[in-house]
Amino acid sequence: MSKVSYYTEEGIKKLRQELDQLKSVERPKASQAIAEARDKGDLSENAEYDAAKEAQGLLEMRIAKLEETLSNARVIDESQLDTSKVLVLSSVKIKNQANGMEMNYTLVAESEADLKSGKISVNSPIGKGLLGKSVGEIAEIKVPNGTLKFEILEISR
Repeated sequence: MSKVSYYTEEGIKKLRQELDQLKSVERPKASQAIAEARDKGDLSENAEYDAAKEAQGLLEMRIAKLEETLSNARVIDESQLDTSKVLVLSSVKIKNQANGMEMNYTLVAESEADLKSGKISVNSPIGKGLLGKSVGEIAEIKVPNGTLKFEILEISR
């Protein structure tokens, strides 16, 4: 049984767009590539045909995975979320206790994570360590190179 994932409205939209692209553009391209390779003769020694079939298999697997993800996806109603604790879709301002550096992160679903834009996965070590914390608390987070201590400065939506 698959687990339910929570997404923003924007995240669901991106997943649907990718699925539509795969189904309406990539799938016909893969079928065309197979047809062209089939027309070149003997299939038992046709590397182009084998490669096209392999690519089609990978495409169908990606489509099935996206469909499964979408079927288990739930949109989070941000207006109903509590801002007293760090939750999914919380924007958190934290301060590294070791070097005093302040950072802002938004906790999102794994597929929406993008460190460059400040979105980290709730399944990442830092994301897991921040969940449930309140302003003023110190989150001790075990990462591969040791333990980091972050003070929660601010929580917003």
